[in-house]
Amino acid sequence: MTKEMTESIHTKENLPGKFAPVNGLKVYYELYGAGQPLVMLHGGVGASEMFGANLAAFAANRLVIAVHLQAHGRTADIDRPLSYELMADDISAMLKYLKISQADILGYSLGGGVALQTAIRHPEMVHKLVLISTPARREDGIRKCWRVLISWVRRLPDTWTRARSTNFTRMLNGPSSSPR
Repeated sequence: MTKEMTESIHTKENLPGKFAPVNGLKVYYELYGAGQPLVMLHGGVGASEMFGANLAAFAANRLVIAVHLQAHGRTADIDRPLSYELMADDISAMLKYLKISQADILGYSLGGGVALQTAIRHPEMVHKLVLISTPARREDGIRKCWRVLISWVRRLPDTWTRARSTNFTRMLNGPSSSPR
């Protein structure tokens, strides 16, 4: 896939994706390449476009399945909570819909949480798991992540390096020292 193709694949006129009807949701996905399946799950407030040239690079020798998670990109929201667990069930159901019995799953940030839950809840569907910038633990879910992110952003004007290292240390040390 050339750079021009990568840049134009998401125009309305040349929409490469399809929708999989799973769990009361129409999950948008795009297929690229051929070979061992690789599901790519984007981060929060994003969509598969955030993977940029990596989609083409992986598609050179893999079947890349780029998914838009619930309430992200071209997958609409429905009346249910946004949770790693429910979105993991969507990924499993989507793979079954595509008649793929097992895939490697790569998840970034929010997508990493979904990938991890897919491996936990549906281990038979996961061949290899790649987690990038994925939350290692959570006390009260996505709301806590947003509070932490807001706290980090408020500290950025001071000293980026100090704020970043301080917040990561607090996050890793536990809830009593997490930024509020």
